[in-house]
Parts: sequence; structure tokens; C-alpha cells
Amino acid sequence: MNKLSHIDEKGKAKMVDVSQKPDQEREAVARGFIQLQPETVELIRQNQIKKGDVLTVAEIAGIQGAKRTGELIPLCHPLQLWKIDVKCTLQDDGVQVECTTLCFGKTGVEMEALTGVNVALLTVYDMCKAVDKEMVMKDIRLISKTKK
Repeated sequence: MNKLSHIDEKGKAKMVDVSQKPDQEREAVARGFIQLQPETVELIRQNQIKKGDVLTVAEIAGIQGAKRTGELIPLCHPLQLWKIDVKCTLQDDGVQVECTTLCFGKTGVEMEALTGVNVALLTVYDMCKAVDKEMVMKDIRLISKTKK
């Protein structure tokens, strides 16, 4: 097993020093899903959820979440993101969320993509909780991460 980079010689958590790493273009894609009852999907489709346009609000929330990752996850470096693209797709059994993040820097952007997905999913949950008591967020995962 590889040595954990966020642990010092005494086993204490630490932020990794990335100052000597080269700046590179870095991109990450994450995806997740929230399972909904068919009635909830139909309410979203017809824009009948009382809190408003679920998919648009969730996409905006995902963007906001990705931008704040460095504030939310203690050992993440704050990054200047060039691109955050959050897409919420209504499916027959729920909403799929995909978040793509891009930056030019010394560390990856996978945590930002994952945070964007999670915040978008939580927003769908919040907006639909009055009508659906059986929602399940699942399959949240990193799809890809690249550096050039």
C-alpha cells in the first residue's frame, strides 16, 4: 500500500506541500445519482416542485459547492477553477448529476468535482423532501482525472 501523503511521521494529519510540483492543466469528472419515486420525477418534469426548478437550482448549487471545496474539506488546497460544468439529467428513476472541473495548477481537481456532485444531489434532496420520503443518493464516484 502507498504511504498516505496527508499524514506526518507521527501519524498526524497535515496539508501536503505542493509548492515544488509543476503547474499543469488538470481536469476531473465525477458522477452521482439520486433515486426518486416516479411521482417525484413527474413533478420535476412538469416543474411542479414548490421550491422551484429543481435541475437548474441543483446545477447552480453544484457550481457553488465545487468553488468552496477548499473551505469545506480541511486538507484540500484552495484552487482557482477555470471551469465548473454541472449537468443534471432527469431519468425515469431519478436524477443523474455529472460535474466537470478544470484548472491550471499544482494539484488535482477531483475533490472539487466530487463536491459539486454531492452538493447538487443534496439540493435535489432538499427540494424534493416534502414529496419523496424514499430518496437515495448513490453511485457517487470519480469518473476520470487527467493532467497535461
